[in-house]
Amino acid sequence: MRVDIYRRAEHDGIFSYLAVPEGKLIPEEVTNTDWQLEVRASEVADDAEILPNYHIEQPHQQIAAKGYAITGLKDM
Repeated sequence: MRVDIYRRAEHDGIFSYLAVPEGKLIPEEVTNTDWQLEVRASEVADDAEILPNYHIEQPHQQIAAKGYAITGLKDM
């Protein structure tokens, strides 16, 4: 699967990341924050359990459930 990765600043130089299937719009429920494109068309392996550079766990399961995957708050 290919995803577009967005980021937003949180605090102390930390960022949250959002992975959206390639070419899809950012879901409406997260458009009220300032997401900036980080990378387009990033390849995610079918068996990926985590996207370590973005602190996103279970990316395929999150995308299947919500349409996007996001950095976990516990990782902040």
